[in-house]
Amino acid sequence: MPAMTRLIYFSPTSTTKKIVEQIAVGFGDTSVTHHDLTRLREGLNLRLGDGLAIIGVPVYAGRVPEICLERLDGLSASSVPAVLVVLYGNRAFEDALIELRDVVVAKGFAVIAAGAFIGEHSYSTTTQPVAAHRPDLADLAKAREFGSLIASRLRDGIGAALPVIPGDLPYKERMSLGGVAPETDPGLCTLCGTCASLCPTFVIRVDDRVLTDAERCLKCCACTKGCPPGARTLHHPTVDARREMLVNQCSERKEPALFL
Repeated sequence: MPAMTRLIYFSPTSTTKKIVEQIAVGFGDTSVTHHDLTRLREGLNLRLGDGLAIIGVPVYAGRVPEICLERLDGLSASSVPAVLVVLYGNRAFEDALIELRDVVVAKGFAVIAAGAFIGEHSYSTTTQPVAAHRPDLADLAKAREFGSLIASRLRDGIGAALPVIPGDLPYKERMSLGGVAPETDPGLCTLCGTCASLCPTFVIRVDDRVLTDAERCLKCCACTKGCPPGARTLHHPTVDARREMLVNQCSERKEPALFL
């Protein structure tokens, strides 16, 4: 069994973080180290020679977000076993998991398992919910079971083969994310700075008002979901149309998909 479990994740609204943590709980290893990529300015610089890595990222339009690739750029390993996690908003994970697999394998990891889990969509609101409050208790239990199964397979000497992961090659075309950002209602805003402290791309500045560089915004909506007075909202014709589609076509509950 690996001596240490390292959790490596990008998780603006903590949904991916919750899943990788519960996989580690199921794995049963008390020696857990966190490497949170969410608020790193220069990316992760880490080479691993032992232990186990659980690497988790969100899915953006069926791909791994470019910011995740940038922050993983300095990561490498020498045949360290890795469990991969992608978290999507109940639509589809498409090519994100095989893209993450290819990136991680190229960095020297030995992928032994992978999972696609569901989290509340970044566009979800109280009036138009999409996978609201997920991962829920059932999802977290599934993550723990997944970790326990991986640990059992490792104890039995099973799991050396690269799991078969669905997806297409070449990957689907990457969707442009910039140009639209949440806005602030000055009548509700208290200038507390929570939005700026949550932003993974550091594009929010709070002075006598809140300013956002929309061109570099991920639309992760960490700021809208974390704003104490609810002053931050994301409404734009393209976002509203996408949100409406998700509510109409992606409201039926999907379950985690596991690959070993």
